Amino acid sequence: MDRDYHALPIRELGAGAGFRRPAQAQAARVTGESPALHAMTDLARVSPATIRPQAPLAGANQFMITRGVRLLLVVDEAHEKVLGVITAADLLGERPMLVATDRGLRRDELTVADVMTPARQVEAIALADVEAARVGHILETLRRAGRAHLLVVDADSTVRGIFSLSQIARQLGVSPEPGSEVARTFSEIEAALAR
Repeated sequence: MDRDYHALPIRELGAGAGFRRPAQAQAARVTGESPALHAMTDLARVSPATIRPQAPLAGANQFMITRGVRLLLVVDEAHEKVLGVITAADLLGERPMLVATDRGLRRDELTVADVMTPARQVEAIALADVEAARVGHILETLRRAGRAHLLVVDADSTVRGIFSLSQIARQLGVSPEPGSEVARTFSEIEAALAR
């Protein structure tokens, strides 16, 4: 080594130290005419919230609360393939009780795999269509599908982004109540866009 390096000072971490997590930038305000990409959670920039299929339902619910999301991608062991999705509505609705009753299990014995929507049944939209669309197009697509989320896929069917009705509502300046149903959120959005 040609250069003489000095050691940096070392100190104790101390009890109760936290750690930094990557933060998604605050979503910018949008209107119905804003480019749709402004309302999409871009998975090229933000790590998605993922869970494995064998995770217990209570763990999935807690993870959604911790991450502040209402949809998790269900992935394989290597975190390379999307096996399906699970939403807060799946966890908190009647689906877990129906599955538990049908299988003769207690609700706390169910896993994510028991109530998730398998990938083959998940509807998605193409990134190429999103690139030419406006926020209004996404809202109308969500409304017609009766959904709170839409996945966006690349040309090779890789999940590239996620649209969330509650996120779009916040970006429009509407504050939907936590857990409010899709129809109510749409009515709040329509009222805000009419102003």
